Amino acid sequence: MDELSFVPLGYRSGVSKGPGLWSRALHKLGYPIDITGFNRRLRGMVDDRTDVLWVEKAPSLRPGVLRRIRRDHSGVSMVFFSEDDMYARHNQSAWFRACLPLYDVVFTTKSFNCDPGELPAMGARRVVFVDKAYDRNTHRPMDLTGDERRQLGADVGFIGTFETQRAERMLFLARNGVQVRIFGNGWSGWVGRHPNLLVENRPVLGDDYARAICATRINLCFLRKINRDLQTDRTPEIPACGAFMLAERTVEHSRLFAEDREAAYFDIDEPQDLLDKVRWYLEHEDRRAAVAAAGRERCLRDGYSHHDRLQWMLAEVAGGGA
Repeated sequence: MDELSFVPLGYRSGVSKGPGLWSRALHKLGYPIDITGFNRRLRGMVDDRTDVLWVEKAPSLRPGVLRRIRRDHSGVSMVFFSEDDMYARHNQSAWFRACLPLYDVVFTTKSFNCDPGELPAMGARRVVFVDKAYDRNTHRPMDLTGDERRQLGADVGFIGTFETQRAERMLFLARNGVQVRIFGNGWSGWVGRHPNLLVENRPVLGDDYARAICATRINLCFLRKINRDLQTDRTPEIPACGAFMLAERTVEHSRLFAEDREAAYFDIDEPQDLLDKVRWYLEHEDRRAAVAAAGRERCLRDGYSHHDRLQWMLAEVAGGGA
């Protein structure tokens, strides 16, 4: 959750950065070092004016700190939130597992984390699912110059980290005459793989990220398999930009955006389905524009922004699930 989303709601926000490079070895063992003094500083940040202690991942946070805060400030609601799959061992630490039962509410964007055999079985007292969100200050329709369209745009584009399956699907498109432009990390091995596969091998961030989405006729939305994704950050961000999204078909995607009305979907296990959808929507510009406009309207109407999600989450905290 973007910490700036708290400010319009009247909350103070304190931010702590994660561990540095040299501490990652211990992090992998499950005992990350608190090199920033976060635990000490957190004790001083919480006082009797504090309503909510909002923790996002924070693998180095010690359970003793939470117990002391609970003892000294019994009225504080302790909340944990992560957009990662926190049941997956690579996202955990020993400290996280010890802290988990101490939170009043655990929010997750992974619906399966709510299953009784996942985070509740690890001791979480209350696990609440929340959908992904977009930043209304960044992810919005943008007027682009010709240079911006040339530098960032494409008929078909993807923004995200390398994964084998998504790379193979885009190579299939390239081999069948579709030019695809890729921004993101980890793609160096795919530079020059095919003339129709334009691998930029660099991320696009902030406004340039939104510009790249707006400059692209069809924005592909692949899911990250290591996180067991059924939706991803791009899921609301692409439609929020007023752009057309062609995403992997999942039950969560279909719930968030009506198929062929607010977004389009393909079967990840059938490359030909992806190719057929790409070809059809490239040939039907009016329909593609209508779907893109309806997708943005859905984001606005149903409150898919960080600000809207945060208001709902804080109401859940205050209501105690009632």
